[in-house]
This record gives sequence, structure tokens and C-alpha cells, in this order.
Amino acid sequence: MDFLIADTFTDALARLPAQEQKAVKMSAFDLQLDPSSPGLSFHRIDRSKDPNFWSVRVNLDIRIVVHKTEASLLLAYVDHHDRAYAWAERRRIETHPRTGAVQIVEVRERVEEISHALPAVEEPASPPTSTPLIFAGLTTDDLLSVGIPEDWIADARTATEDSFFALAPHLPAEAAEALLEFAATGILKKPTATQPADPFIHPDAQRRFRFVENQAELAAALDAPWDKWAVFLHPSQRTMVERSFSGPARVAGSAGTGKTVVALHRAARLAAGETDSRLLLTTFSRPLAASLERKLRVLAGPESGVVPRITVAPLREVASELFQLALGRKPHVVADDALRALLVRAAGTTASPAFVLSEWQHVVDAWQIDSLEAYAGVPRLGRRNRLGARQRERLWPVFEKVRASLSERGLTTWPAILAKVAGHHTAQTEKPFSHIIVDEAQDLGVPELRFLAAVAPSGGDALFFAGDSGQRIFQQPFSWRSLGIDVRGRSLTLSVNYRTSHQIRTAADRLLPTTVRDVDGVEEERRGTVSVFEGPIPAIELADGEEQEVARVATFIREAIAAGIVMSEIGVFVRSPAEMPRARRLIAAGDLRAYELSEQGEDAAGRLALGTMHQAKGLEFKAVVVMACDDEVLPLASRIQGVADEVELEDVYETERHLLYVACTRARDRLLVTGVQPGSEFLKDLATSRS
Repeated sequence: MDFLIADTFTDALARLPAQEQKAVKMSAFDLQLDPSSPGLSFHRIDRSKDPNFWSVRVNLDIRIVVHKTEASLLLAYVDHHDRAYAWAERRRIETHPRTGAVQIVEVRERVEEISHALPAVEEPASPPTSTPLIFAGLTTDDLLSVGIPEDWIADARTATEDSFFALAPHLPAEAAEALLEFAATGILKKPTATQPADPFIHPDAQRRFRFVENQAELAAALDAPWDKWAVFLHPSQRTMVERSFSGPARVAGSAGTGKTVVALHRAARLAAGETDSRLLLTTFSRPLAASLERKLRVLAGPESGVVPRITVAPLREVASELFQLALGRKPHVVADDALRALLVRAAGTTASPAFVLSEWQHVVDAWQIDSLEAYAGVPRLGRRNRLGARQRERLWPVFEKVRASLSERGLTTWPAILAKVAGHHTAQTEKPFSHIIVDEAQDLGVPELRFLAAVAPSGGDALFFAGDSGQRIFQQPFSWRSLGIDVRGRSLTLSVNYRTSHQIRTAADRLLPTTVRDVDGVEEERRGTVSVFEGPIPAIELADGEEQEVARVATFIREAIAAGIVMSEIGVFVRSPAEMPRARRLIAAGDLRAYELSEQGEDAAGRLALGTMHQAKGLEFKAVVVMACDDEVLPLASRIQGVADEVELEDVYETERHLLYVACTRARDRLLVTGVQPGSEFLKDLATSRS
């Protein structure tokens, strides 16, 4: 007999107190070991429309709802007696006649008994002409093809833009997502018809049901039921996790679509499939790497042999360690301020400091140019200044002086470290890693990509990237293909947003173009992205002064806590360290407890998080405040003053928009964006719908 768990069971389990969860888990283990044990008390739920629903007693009041057939036993739900029975009486589990996927279907007439949000279907009234039927052009066959249960067809036909979000939670996930995407784009994506021998292995069934082979798997699934991503995958995610690629591959998508989930599952799958694998899971920051490592341990389980095969570390830490192994010494990296001073001093009156700094960062150091001849032939993609031979001859001595000064002091730069390691491993047949997976890959630069290409083996499944071009905040665009990393034909954009409410996502999306296209022509379409839940409209407010702003933010946080959001689920972000004092004043004014995000990766421990927008990358919170969004803070005035040409100015504006987008999309349910009058020019876009 197959043993399965449903996402509705893990969701319900997570809502119970710890002691009740423990009792439920013990009963679940007993059910898996021997469902026919005399100690288990099964009772048929007579009022249910599904004859296969039974209850199993956990204690005096807690009941597990199971779906029992000759072939399978499914843990479907758990709650106190009356609520557990009510859940089962309003549902049935069946195979959809068109798609072939097993679904948990709400019984339409039973839903009417408990909700007045939905219209009656016996005599559907025509709504006013001012509220058009958004699915009026779809046929019954169209609606069935995307998995809508037959008894919900009439509701879909009469749905308006206002009523659809009341309808969507009652539909199976694949049906709600298909209709959401149709409402957003006008395109109904019909899945490929498939009728598997076992309807539980249909891709859409696997997003809500999981086969459990043994007690260790069940323990891993139940130990952290709130981490739904660790158990259930969307079909588009599963495709990228399980597919073998002939070369480098990339998963893209807007914030909250599950790119990191794909990266984690793919890492675990590759490591589990090869006992001698040496897999690197890497990203940019220490806090994000620490978060990845925690999630990997949840996914793999405490007793898994997978985790030791995976190195989880920030990219620069990996490069530093490989540098020491290859050259036998520790690199000493020049501080940013010291490097800037060297460049300005060496430049003198040859060129403006802004241009020299930019040319060093984006051309000379990035490409590790070591001669005038190499400087003459380096690609200048994205640089408006087309330097002639004489201009390069005049500039090259400046960069030679800087290189000599660094060498005399025993100092180096991160691009130089990456280049040294890449040069060493390019000639080696034995590579340090068998597979490399990169999260937040949109911020990889030329040195990082060269490094990754050198330390990864050739062949399929060696390199996998997860990233969103709309969140690029560090690097100027350049061609990956020119460096030998070509993801064309091996790139997929995810479009279902699980983390961010519809209201927050649509507001944040106004900061970005609807389509993002990289230098190699790989396109990310953002218009089809849909969120699977609703929430409050984001608040965007400008204060007359800093103290008024701080008071408003303190009120927002107290309201969030009163609504049941714990402090560790709240994040407060500012543009740069210069604005952090204002955020710290908030803590004192609101009598709050907080910790500041840092490279050390502190534990939240019941405190809210304070940090810069850069530190927000990859994190998520139920409530987020983005404060100090003032004029000349966003975009940052010092960045604008330091640009070398018009193209760089455009890039500064673009990456500053991306920063605000990143900060806003850390929020799941509640978002407050504040500043002091007149405020950042970007706030108008955030608050105004596109025409």
C-alpha cells in the first residue's frame, strides 16, 4: 500500500501547538508502520461526499483525516475533532477527468453553506456591464483542460475581476494559476494532456501529494511542515530540478517565483545521485549563504548523507580558499577607499577621477588587462566612451602605476584573485567541484564567470544558475556567451509567485520593464507572472520630517505585531549605511528589539531585522518597511555624481530601481515604504499603475 502526505496536512499540522504536533507525528509514524494495527482507531466520516475519508484518533480531541483505498493511504488533514470533520465533509479527492491529475476538490454546495463570497450557481445572474466576465470567451472544454472541476465551471464563467480572487482559493492550484495568467495576459496555457497509470504521479498531483517511502522521509517532511517548498514542487520547478542539461543552464523569474527552491532541490538531487559528487552551492553574501545552508539541511534531513557532499559558501570565500590551496599563501585584498585614492593619485590631470575609477572597475580590473596591447583589444560593451589608440596610450600608464603600487604593498583585488584561481584550474584536468549551482546569478561579473567556468568540469550539468535580471544591483550587463557560458535553449522563466501577495508584486513590478533581455538575447518575460494569494495594498507615505517618519514606521510595526506577526518575521531596510541611524532611532522610539544584518549572519532570535537594501537580497519577511526613501538618497546622489558617461548614468538609475524592487519584494503580506518630502522620484512609479 502506498503511503502519501498532502500539503493540506502539513499546512494544518503547522498551525497546531508544539505538543499537539508531537502527538500527531507519533500517530503518523504508527500509520506508516502498520495501518492495520489494532491500536489505531478508524472512523468513517459519514457526512463526507467522499466515501474514502476516515478519521484517525490522535487523542481525546485531535483527529487525522485520511483518505484510504485498497491501493493507498493518504494523510489529508489534521485538526480538532469538529474542524477536522467539517474539512472532510466539504471535500472529495478525485482524478480530474480531463487532466488525469488527482485533486482535492471542494464540494460546491457545501462551500455555499459556509461562505457568502461566492454567487449561487443555480440561477447565475448577469453582472452589470461595468464588471465584465473575464472568462466569458473560454469554452467549457477550455476550462476543463486547465483542471477546473466540473462543478466549479459555472462559477468560473460568471467570475468578474472583483469576484475572481474570492473564487481562486476554492480551485485546485493549477486551475487557479491558469486563470490568473489568462486574466493577466489573455493567454490560456493548456497543459499537455497526460494520463499516467497512477494519477498521483501526474506533475500537477505532485505539487500537493508526496509519496513517503520510509520513516526517515516522513520525519523530514513533518519536522518542518511550514517549509512547504521542501516537500512539494510546482511542475515548472520540478522540470528544472530533474532535467539533465547538455551545457550550462539557468532558471529565471521575478522575485518570489521559487528560483532558490529550484537551486536547492537540484543541489540535493545531484548530490544524492552521485556518492562521489563534490557540489558547490554558492552566492554573494554570507547571510544568504547561511540561509541556503539552513534550508539545505531542512530539505536533505538531519541523517542524510547528501549534506557533506555539498559546499555552501559565498563566492569570495570559495575563491580565497582555492587561492591559498593553489598558491600557498593568503591573499590580502586592498580596501575600496585605499584603491580609490591610488587611482585618483595616479590619474592626476590625465582624466577625471570618475572616469578613471569606472574604467578600472569595469574594464581594466574586471578583464584583468595586463598590457597596452590587451587594453586596445578589450571589449567595451556598455561603455559609451569609444577610446582611440592615443587615449588608451595616455591612460595605460595610470593603470600600470596602480598595479605597481598594489604589488609593492603586497595587495590585490578580488578580480585578480578570481583570475589567478581561474588560470591555475584552467590547465587542470581534475576540477575542485563536479557541479556548481549559483543563486542570485544576475550579479555575476566577468571575473566571477571566468572563475566558475575554470573550476567546473566540462560537460552537462556542471553549471546551473538561478537569478532574476530585474534584481541586478552590482554588475553592468555583458555577454555570458563571450566567456563560454551559453544558456540559450537551456533557460526557463518561472511565472508563479508564492512568496509575495498580488498587491505587493504588482506595485513592485511597476519599477521594472515588462520584458528584460540580456546581451546574449535571452529574454525574461515578466508580464505573465501571477501571485497565488492576496493581501493589503502597500502603503507609500511621505512625512514632513524624520521624526514623523520614524513614528509612522513604529506604528506600522506595532500593528503588524498585534495582527500576529512575530518580530523575527519583520524586516526594515534603508538604501545605505548612511541611513541606518534613522532605522536605529525607530527601535528606540518603538521599544522594539532588533539585530543588524551583517556578514556574520546573526540569528534572528525573536528580533526584527535591520539592514541595507543590498543585505536584503534573498531574504523574506511577512512584513517589510523600506524607509528613508528620500530625494538624493534613492537614487543615491553620490553614484550619480560619479558616473563617467551617459550609459553608466542609465545603469545607475536602473540598478537603483532594482534595489528598491529587491527591498519591496522581501515582503510577503505587508509593505510600508516611507521617506521625507519630497521623496524619491521612484515612489511615483511604485504608487501609479502603468497606463
